Amino acid sequence: MLSTFLIALREGLEGSLIIGILVAYLIRTNRRNQLWPLWSGVSVALIGSFGFGAFLSFTSNELTPRGEELFAGTTSLVAVAMVTWMVFWMKRSARNLRGELQDKIDQAQAVGAFAIAGAAFFAVAREGLETALFVYSNFKTVSSDSAPTIGLVAGLAVAIALGFLIYKQSIKLDLGKFFLVTGVALIVVAGGVLSYGIHELQEFGLLPGPDAFAWNLTNWISTDSIPGALLAGTIGFDTTTSWLQLCFWVAYLGVVIPLYVKPIKAVIPA
Repeated sequence: MLSTFLIALREGLEGSLIIGILVAYLIRTNRRNQLWPLWSGVSVALIGSFGFGAFLSFTSNELTPRGEELFAGTTSLVAVAMVTWMVFWMKRSARNLRGELQDKIDQAQAVGAFAIAGAAFFAVAREGLETALFVYSNFKTVSSDSAPTIGLVAGLAVAIALGFLIYKQSIKLDLGKFFLVTGVALIVVAGGVLSYGIHELQEFGLLPGPDAFAWNLTNWISTDSIPGALLAGTIGFDTTTSWLQLCFWVAYLGVVIPLYVKPIKAVIPA
């Protein structure tokens, strides 16, 4: 539940802030008549994101056990790559995000309402599709769907509430620190998803060493227990972890986290 709450909170707040920036800009520039195509684009993006998540779940359930192993392993690696790229993209683009979004709206206005809807759609769909893929991959690392579902709904609800309060200027949130901390936490969750993806590809036969365990704790802790589920859903801990899984997990976290927390050098004009 904790991992899906974190994913939904981080990604949901990013989406809420994007929508808030677009809405506030149109209102401030006396273009309220353009709000309806903007909300249309946002609605289509949200529907498409939920549909993509449903498609992933349906496809996974319809596959044979062997096909499901390959599908789960592949989607896990894609999800890790997307999340890693997005947290670094947000870190680089956060300072200029408002100006970039406003420029896109200004450019779309010259074309018409359809272009404004398209600009809103692509701005929100990027977050939505990434969230759907990452949440699906994270769901596969735990043994139960009920707690992660509660975390997902709660995270989205809190993200929407925070986004609304920030838009109304009712609260002030240090977004730089928020995204830094949640970005590190997402990277840790992504490390667990990566370990799961490696495991699935080992079971399928694409990678070696599925039975070469770094540890086997099945006699000490159950994957269905509260500690086992909590560790699986947050850091990707598995009671039977191969050496290859461990190596990928350590290498990913050891490289990505230091790069992510490293301060961005300010560009000094000539």
